[in-house]
Formats: sequence, structure tokens, C-alpha cells
Amino acid sequence: MKLIIAEKPDQGAKLAAPFPHKKKSGFIEIAPNELFPKGALLTWAVGHLCELVAPEEYDARWKKWSLSTLPIIPLQFKHRVMKSKWKQFQIIKELVHRRGIEEIIMAGDAEREGEAIIRIILQLCKTNKKMKRLWISSLTPKSVVKGFQQLLDEKETRNIYYEALSRACADWLVGINISRAYTLLLRQKGISDVFSAGRVQTPTLALIVKREKEIENFRSEPFWEVNAIFHMSGKRYEGKWHKEGETRLSDQKLANKIAEFCRGKEARVQSVEKERKELQPPYLFNLSSLQATANKMYKFSPQKTLDIAQKLYVKGIISYPRSDSSFVTKEEAALFPETLQKLSNFEQYQSYFPLPFQSIANNKRYVNEKKVTDHYAIIPTEQVVNPEKLSAEEQKIYNLIVLRLIAAHYDNAIFDYTTVHTLVDERASFISKGKEQIQEGWRKVIYDKSEKAGDEEQDLPPLEEKEKGNVEEANVKEGKTQPPKRYTEGQLITLMKTCGKHLEDKELVKVLNSTEGLGTEATRAGIIGVLKDRKYIEIKKNQVFATDKGKLLIEAVGASILASPEMTAKWEKRLHEIGEGKAEAQAFMEQAKRLAVSLIEEAKEKSVTWNFEGYSLEAFKTKSPSKKRTGIGTKMGKCKKCDGDIVDKGTFYGCSNYKTKNCTFTISKKILGKTVSQTNVKKVLKDGKSGLIKGFKKGDKAFDAYLVYNEKEDKIEFSFN
Repeated sequence: MKLIIAEKPDQGAKLAAPFPHKKKSGFIEIAPNELFPKGALLTWAVGHLCELVAPEEYDARWKKWSLSTLPIIPLQFKHRVMKSKWKQFQIIKELVHRRGIEEIIMAGDAEREGEAIIRIILQLCKTNKKMKRLWISSLTPKSVVKGFQQLLDEKETRNIYYEALSRACADWLVGINISRAYTLLLRQKGISDVFSAGRVQTPTLALIVKREKEIENFRSEPFWEVNAIFHMSGKRYEGKWHKEGETRLSDQKLANKIAEFCRGKEARVQSVEKERKELQPPYLFNLSSLQATANKMYKFSPQKTLDIAQKLYVKGIISYPRSDSSFVTKEEAALFPETLQKLSNFEQYQSYFPLPFQSIANNKRYVNEKKVTDHYAIIPTEQVVNPEKLSAEEQKIYNLIVLRLIAAHYDNAIFDYTTVHTLVDERASFISKGKEQIQEGWRKVIYDKSEKAGDEEQDLPPLEEKEKGNVEEANVKEGKTQPPKRYTEGQLITLMKTCGKHLEDKELVKVLNSTEGLGTEATRAGIIGVLKDRKYIEIKKNQVFATDKGKLLIEAVGASILASPEMTAKWEKRLHEIGEGKAEAQAFMEQAKRLAVSLIEEAKEKSVTWNFEGYSLEAFKTKSPSKKRTGIGTKMGKCKKCDGDIVDKGTFYGCSNYKTKNCTFTISKKILGKTVSQTNVKKVLKDGKSGLIKGFKKGDKAFDAYLVYNEKEDKIEFSFN
């Protein structure tokens, strides 16, 4: 008999769905069938079931934060089962060692993290039984059955486990050591807050702070532009004065003189230039592009988009969402006509059919075997669903994915861009720009309503060279130079992915481009979440603001490699080589240890010259009296992710193991306009459910709900009963 271990309960249910089965407590019993003649047992982790142990479990001296105990470098890294998930681990362990289990099928998500989650559990179970690997990108019954028919030998994916383990341990080394070093050194300057740092979060924060500084240092300057309206044989159009391509004047008097000179003067069309451009349909989605698009259109945070996409994946209606590829294989492309035919039956998609191209199987813009790594692009599966049966938010994400696929089967969009140069009294030159749509193409399917024409673009009448007329009107428009815009969360995801362009070293740029920048498709949303939770950034009206705390940390880090994408570039290159079996994990870990030591020494040296002039350091100092008055520091109950205490942190409730184990379990103090009381938090932690809270507000709607802890998703959710 075989034992299948999935990553989460809902995924486990999908893997069992194609076969006759019975649900048990913590596992599923699959009856004997053609694929499993002796039947099978299927159980699951609950996401991360295990964690790296805390520093003090290696050495009691490491419990206290002290510069004298740094660096913290374990001789060998160890994992332990999270206390909140001990029960499920015991079920898995019993099944692993059950008599009659001859083979174990690892069925975590088909990527590095999924590989590590299952292998670490099996390590702690201490088993030497034969193992196979299920590797699929879709949870449809057809894909599940095919995956079980084509199981991989565990050796084929072992290297990506070493890669995932190396990444986790190396990040732990840097995070634990550097966070303690900067926190303790800043404490010597009278700053009592906790400052965490990390290989990905710190360079990401540095990019945000850099933009914040650019905005702060920007000095707006006034400028003036001269606009004219021309009348040519009954045809009217607008133009803007320019000289050598520059349309802005810094001298208001000169602008007024030009406008006065032009009024009523004869004008001549000096030249008409036309350029035709063809715009190809957009690529299919990978996770980053889906997150960026959903943020732009619906203001969804990257994490929210990932959560929704994960739900659609578990329902079996889209492919694996954490994909970094925008391409598919020929095998997948061959299934598109069937999928699209089913989609054409739904009213909201009918207007896009029939499609200009019935197949894109030979279109290299979408079908490229070499650019499909672990997973192909995010696409709707053949198990289509009527969008109206989904929740409003699920509809939006599903619709984005469906429309991308439909648009890929459309022609290019074609535009004519026209530039007209007009000469006034043979002396003053004006420029006019216009755009004309020649072929709608894929824009029939995807049209971004937020897309705006350029300030200078207009519908130009047909004009010819040497055509003459006069200046009907001329006026001066005043403007001011604008500072750089803050990033949106969607733009930040894109920036993390493309941050290589900020490096001067061409080799490192090449590495970052090949490794997709800072973080991975699966982790970028989480990194932004960490920056929010640790009060380094704030999101206001979908714009990312760096806080004083974030700016202060980057000020302290300075020009260190810790704040540059360079370190991530070097690490990702080596990690990628480990995943391919071309580099040794042990050698990489030795480098990581040396780096941790180097960064600590660098921080000590820098601290001597730290000068935080301009910062209100009082804001970072602990004020005990107010804590007592507000209940800050009060214990609420046991953490749902580890064995720590959840305490009142002031603006949120968080885990006491945040410093020692980087536990990020939090409950916001304010949710949709309602303050969550200590009493309700205690109920959630003890019973899994709060009392009824009245008056949540979303938009113009108010509603009452309970807060519940969803163990499967490891987060706080609303419940209405």
C-alpha cells in the first residue's frame, strides 16, 4: 500500500477526488482501484508543519540578546514540529510507520518550498521507506490521475530540497544575527525598538526608502507652456510651442511674449510624420504580473491576489498560481481549444467568439518549452466554471486569467501615431501629436480603463505639408514640476522582480534577471507583508510610504551589501546551481556563515559614525507608563503558530517569539474600521472564534461578523455564523 502526503487538507481532498475514498480523522482512505491496486492512504501537512528551532535550543546563552554572544551559528541546523500542529504530525508519523505502507508519495506543491515541507516532516518521522514524487501544475481530476501515472523518483527532485533548505538556513543565519546586531547597536544610541533585517526584505526596503528620499528632497519648480489652436481650411487642431524638443519655459515673460507674437499670425504645416505601430497581445500571466494587474485594476494587495488565486487553484479551475513563467508547453496549448469552447458558452465571454485564431500551438510568444521551468503560466484549466458562481473577488481574478488567454488568440492592435510640426510666421515652431486606432485586435478583449492618452495626444484632422491657415488662439499655461510618484504595491512587486537594473555590474544584472530579482514569485507578497507588520512601510490609498523606522534602519545600514540586490544576486546564482546539482549546499552554507560574521563586524564599525539628526528618536523609545494605561504587553493567550504568548503590542496583537523565532503571527487591532478588543482576541486564541462584532464597514456597506482562526490557511477570517 502507498501513503500520499499532501501539503494542505484541501489539496489532499482534490488528490483523492478521482478515486473512491472515505474520509477519516486526519487522513483519507482510498479504496483499491486500477491505479492503486492495494488502495492507498492520503494525509496532509497543514502548510509549514515544522520550523527551524530557536537559538536558545542550540545554546542557552543565545536566549539573551547580547553583542557578546554574536555570531549565532549552530553546528547543525535542526527542525521541530510546531506545537499547534503536533496532532497532525502524530497522524502522519503513525501512517508513515504503519505496517503495509511500502511506498511514500510526496505530494507537496511542485516547487522548492513544497519539496522541503514534506521532506522535513519525513526526516522527523525517521523513515527509510521508498519515496516517489507527484509533480503536477493543476488539480483537475485529469491532471491528478496523469500525475500519479507518471510519478518521479525522489532522486529527481532531491536537489531542489537542498536548495530550499540552504535558502531557509542561510536566511535564518543572516536574519537572526543582523537583526540582533542592529537592534542592540541602535539601543546604544537610545533607540529601544526592535529592528529586523534580512537578505530580501532589507534591499526591498532600501528601494522604497530611496524613492521616499527622492520625494522629500524634490523641489518643485514652476514652468510655462505656450499652447495654440490652429485653423487650416476649416480644420482645427492644437499645438504646443517647442524649441529643440523642449516645450517648457522657465521664464513667464518670454512665454507671454511668444503667445502674444503668435496670435492671429499665419501658420503653415511644416511636416506631417506618421508611424504605424503594432502592439502584440500581452503575455499570459505569471504570479508577479497577475499581482501587479490586480493591484492596478482592483487595488488588491499582492497577498490578497495570491490568496484568491490559491483558492481558485484548489478548486481546480486555474493552474498552479506561484508560477514564474509566462509560457506554456505544446501539450498545454493543445488543450486550449477545448477550454475556450467551454468558456464561449458563458454570456460574459460570448462577444469575444469566434476567435481570430483557433490555436496558438505554434505561436512562440506563448509556447516555449525552454522557458517553462517548474510550472507553466497561470491559465484556466479545462475544468471551467461559470464566473457568476464564484465570489465577487474570485470572479475578478478568474476573469483576468481567462481574458489573457482569450486575448492571446487575437490579432495585434495597430495604431498610427502622427506628429505634425506647424510653423507660425516662419519663426515659432509648434508640435502636435495624435493617435489613431487602425485595428482594435486584442484590445477588444483587454482594455485598461485607467489607461490614459498622453497629454499631447489628440484626434488630429487629415493634414498635408505646406497647408496654410492661421493661429486662432494662443495662451500660456502654468505648471509645476512634479516629484517622483510613490510605488503602488503592484509596482513594488514589479520593482522587486526587475531590480537588477539598479546594479552597475553587468554580470550581476544578468544573474538577477535570470533569477527574477528580489525574492521569488511565492515570497514577494510575504516580504511586503513583513515590511508592513514590522512598521517599516505603510500603505495609504494603495501607495507605499516608508516610515521613520524604515528610513532610520536604512540610514544605519548605509551602503552595506545588506541593502543592495547584489547579495541576493550572488546567493540566488549559487542556490540555483544547488537546485541543478551543480554546487554543494555545504560550501554555500560556509559562505553564508562568513557573510553573517562580516555583516556583524560591518555594523559595529558603522555604528561609531551613526548620526540620526533629523529623526525624532523619542518615537522609538519605550514609554512604560503608557503601556500600563493602555494594556500594552498584556498576554492574550498562546500563539496559533508556535508556543509563544500573544501580547498586546499597541497597534496590533503579536507573538512574543517574534524576536527569537521570527514568528510573524499577528491580529490587527483595527479591522475594517472596528477595534478588536482584548476580550475577543482571547476568545479567538482559546476557542478559535470571537464574539459577534458589530459594525464592520466595507465601502458603503456595514456588517456584523465573528473572527475565526482558519488553521488550514493559517490566518484570521470572518465568519457569519
